[in-house]
Amino acid sequence: MKALKFVIVGSGNISNTYCQAINKIANAELTGIISRGGKRPPDADDCVPVVNDLSEITCDYDAVIVATPNGLHNKWTIKAAEAGKHVLTEKPLDISRAAMTNMIDACKRNNVLLGVCYQYRSNPDIMILKELLEQGSLGKVIAADYAINCWRDQSYYDSAPYRGGYEIDGGGPFIQQACHQIDLYAWFFGKPCKVLSMLGTFLHDIEGEDHGVAILKHSNGMIGTITASTCAYPGFEPELMIVTDKGSLILKNTIISDWNIKGFDNPSVSKGKHVHSGAGDALVEETGGHESIICDFIEAVRQNRPPMVSGEDARAATEIVLDIYENNQY
Repeated sequence: MKALKFVIVGSGNISNTYCQAINKIANAELTGIISRGGKRPPDADDCVPVVNDLSEITCDYDAVIVATPNGLHNKWTIKAAEAGKHVLTEKPLDISRAAMTNMIDACKRNNVLLGVCYQYRSNPDIMILKELLEQGSLGKVIAADYAINCWRDQSYYDSAPYRGGYEIDGGGPFIQQACHQIDLYAWFFGKPCKVLSMLGTFLHDIEGEDHGVAILKHSNGMIGTITASTCAYPGFEPELMIVTDKGSLILKNTIISDWNIKGFDNPSVSKGKHVHSGAGDALVEETGGHESIICDFIEAVRQNRPPMVSGEDARAATEIVLDIYENNQY
């Protein structure tokens, strides 16, 4: 089968993760890099051209991977869509409601797919837990408490002028480090009907928060909490506790680690295999999740179906984050 040809926009650490993933997929090919500074990711072949804009790509390509800072996702998604190219963007979808709407509308208008790299959804234990929740097998969910306690030192924020700011990053750990887990929260439980939060900036010289807690009430009565931090040295794997009328369970990173649901045994199939959580550093070395998302995206293009995580799916996580920011009571 003919390979789907990709152009990557961006040349930072995450773009190299995409280069590594594409190199491992037989029916994927990297044909170009967009980099304002002319930087080539270490794992991009020397023959792959590095240019400043999509208009300078002279070879054929089918899709664009947007691996820029958060607030630039909409710009490059719309550019790609208007060029008739499918789009797979790094998380989050974007940082504002208007930008997300514009991205989704541009892709619909130009009849191209829009996918988002929330790769944790492809983990086996995550998929099992999603199915059990949909089936009602866990009983009535009373509470869901997510703790995403990461560590970043000041040098991380100093490494780029946009880090931790609202204009490009969109804020602190809620929009950045915790957005994968907030996507899972939205996927599992839906959007809350009421949000209250307390967010502050304690250890870092940044515009956004570096630690905070949100309380979320859902229309079915469930109460959720989300803690997000980059103050928690040395960084701890994210942990979700779900309490139901049949018992409780803990999802640690992407593995069901503790199971106390009455009636059946722990259904985990991950056997202790951990994936990168970003708890202590931002460097992604394990590419399995990105490979899953890219392979699904290729199939979605071939079959003309929605990708694993569509733009509409992914906007829920950002909307929850925006609700948390807008309801800060600190």
